[in-house]
Amino acid sequence: MQTIRGFRDILPEKISLWQKVEKEATHLFKSFGFKEIRIPIIEKTQLFARSIGEVTDIVEKEMYTFEDRKGDKLTLRPEATASIVRSYIQHKMYATDPIRKFYMVGPMFRRERPQKGRYRQFYQIDAEIFGVESAYVDSQLIFLLNQLFKRLGLTGLSAHINSLGCPECRPSFQKVLLDFIESKKDMLCENCLRRMDKNPLRILDCKIENCRNAIAHAPATLDHLCNECSDHFNTVKKALETQGVDFIVDKSLVRGLDYYTRTAWEIQTTTLGAQSAVAGGGRYDGLVKELGGPQTPAIGFAIGFDRLVEVMEQIDKIPEPLPLDLFIISLGDTAMEKGYHWSCELNQKGIRTEIDFRGKSLKALMKRADKLAARYVLIAGENELIENAIILRNMNTKEQVSLSMEDMIPELIKIFKK
Repeated sequence: MQTIRGFRDILPEKISLWQKVEKEATHLFKSFGFKEIRIPIIEKTQLFARSIGEVTDIVEKEMYTFEDRKGDKLTLRPEATASIVRSYIQHKMYATDPIRKFYMVGPMFRRERPQKGRYRQFYQIDAEIFGVESAYVDSQLIFLLNQLFKRLGLTGLSAHINSLGCPECRPSFQKVLLDFIESKKDMLCENCLRRMDKNPLRILDCKIENCRNAIAHAPATLDHLCNECSDHFNTVKKALETQGVDFIVDKSLVRGLDYYTRTAWEIQTTTLGAQSAVAGGGRYDGLVKELGGPQTPAIGFAIGFDRLVEVMEQIDKIPEPLPLDLFIISLGDTAMEKGYHWSCELNQKGIRTEIDFRGKSLKALMKRADKLAARYVLIAGENELIENAIILRNMNTKEQVSLSMEDMIPELIKIFKK
C-alpha cells in the first residue's frame, strides 16, 4: 500500500522543523493579539462556491467534492478564509465584538498537479482580522509576515503588493480591461475566453504562457482606482516604508480568489523555482455580507507551510531532536517490573526516559542506549536489587555511581532538573 498521489507522510525525522515554524508563528500571532480558532475540514460545497468564486480553478477543477448519504454536496476545505468567515457569522461574533483576530494551522485539500512545494493535501498557517477598515491593518499584516520570516532566518524574500480596487472603481476598470482583452482574444486559452463575461480580472491570473504574453501590457488596476482606494493604498505603502519593510508594487499581481478587494500581496522567493509564493493575502471587505452576515471589513493571509519548510530546509539544518535523558536497563522479571514503574514516574516528571521490554542482553541494551543517544543509563539486575545499589552510568564520562532505590527518583530529578 502506498500514499495517494499528491499526499505524503511527514516523518518524525523532519517534524522538528515544522514544529519550529509553528511555535514561532504562534508566539508572534499571540503577541499581535490573535487567538486560535479550529474549523472543520469538511464544509458544504456552496460555501466555497459563493466565497471563492464559481469560475475559479479551485471550484471548477481542484476541489474534493462528494455527496453524503443524504445527497448533500460536501467539500474538503481548499482554503481557510471562507470557513472562518462562516464561523464568524454562524456564532454571531460581530454582536459582542465585531473586531476579531484569529489564526489557525491545518491541512487544506486541492486536486492540483503535484510538483515541488505543492501537494494535494497541503498545510497552511492562516490569520484573519475582522471589523477594521484602516489601511494600517493591511500594512501591519505584511509587517507581521516580514517579522516571522526574519525570525525564521529567511532572506531574499520580497513582498509584492497591489490594489485591486473596490466595488465602486472596479467596474470601470473591468470595462477598460475587457476592451483590451477583446483585441487579444485569438491568443487566449479556452478558460480565459469563458471568464471574459463572468470575471475578466481572473484572466490576469492565468498561468498559461501564451495568455501571460498576450496580457503582458494589459491595463493595471492601480491606474483606475477611486480616490478612497488610492488613499488607502498610499497609506499602506507609506507605513511599510516607515517600518523598513521592502516591497515591490506589482501591477500584475492578482490574487486567485474572487473575494479580494483593495490591498493584495504575496511574499515571494526564488528558492523553489516557478512556484515562488510562500505567503499571500489581502482585504475582502464584502465577503462577510456575501455569506449572510452584516457589512464587515476583513483582511487576512495564508502561509504555504509546505513551501516554507522546503525553503527553510535549503538554509537551515533540521533541528536535532532532544537527547534522551535516561535509558533503563532492567535484567530479569523483578527488575523489569521495577523499571517499568520508574520509567512511568520519571516520564511524568518531564524526564525523557525509555525502557526496553524485550529482555535483551546487557551488551545489546547498551548498544540500544548508544543508538538513542541517552545521556545516562540506569542498570538494574537481580543482584542490584538484592544489594539495593542501582547503577547510574554517565554515557559521556563513563563514570558510574550507585543509587539506593529509596533515594533514586529524587536523585535523578536533581540531576536532570539542573
